[in-house]
Amino acid sequence: MPTLQVRDLPKDIYISLKMAASKENRSIAQQTIILLKEALGLHKNNKLKRQALLEKICQKDYPPSDKIDSILLIREDRER
Repeated sequence: MPTLQVRDLPKDIYISLKMAASKENRSIAQQTIILLKEALGLHKNNKLKRQALLEKICQKDYPPSDKIDSILLIREDRER
């Protein structure tokens, strides 16, 4: 994974970043990545992907749990 080094970071920005990371129980590096993703609009893509996946799961037609033979499923899985 690439590394980013920032030189001459103003002290007030560093302190704000450190406080925000502490508040969220994250490291400064983790908080920086999250803030960069938000600033670049990349966090929205993950939210949209997650939302689409949840919608897809909700649309699936699963059989009622009382109609599922778990022993049969385990045997089929073991045979594979």
